[in-house]
Amino acid sequence: MRADAERNAGKLRAAAAELFQERGLQVPLKEIARRAGVSHGTLYNLFGSREALIDEVVADLAADRLDEVAKYALACEDAWDGFAYYIERICELQATDPALADVLSGRYPGAERLMTLCGRASDAATRIIERAQRAGTLRPDFTGEDLAFTFGAIALLARAGADAAPDAWRRSIAFLLDGLRTEAARHPLPVAPATPQQVYEVLGRLTGTP
Repeated sequence: MRADAERNAGKLRAAAAELFQERGLQVPLKEIARRAGVSHGTLYNLFGSREALIDEVVADLAADRLDEVAKYALACEDAWDGFAYYIERICELQATDPALADVLSGRYPGAERLMTLCGRASDAATRIIERAQRAGTLRPDFTGEDLAFTFGAIALLARAGADAAPDAWRRSIAFLLDGLRTEAARHPLPVAPATPQQVYEVLGRLTGTP
């Protein structure tokens, strides 16, 4: 890559990192180019697509954060404490980092590195859930798909309330966790859990991503 192209690529990475964190992964590419001080065409010439730019800018940072949370949760001596920590910490990251909230929606299948990360995060969440269920502290009918819906709903609440009620989501999580304890499962659930495809479609509609 020529020196001028490398400089432009660096400007675009920096601008994308800022705007993704401020507004999420759907920010218009023209705005990224404008903040970087280059043309829209330059962005496409250097990166080719939104997904390629996401992989370049977001994937490593998101991986570090999500892996750290999962590792700590699995290392907790008490499985319920690990499960509760995982939910609380992921929701906190969603509330403070719009880009990470969009990462967890899994709505950018063309971003290969990001999708690999999403798969790894899903596997870690499954281990955290199953560990708490084996310990007898998490109700046995809670699934990874239920967790995905939880994260999607809390992300929307956190984003909508960022100015008016920035901590409202914490109250919702506290109610949720109390309802997920084994002793709270006194009645059968009215419907079966959603399928992974249903989760994918519903979260896509909630977030407005393609």
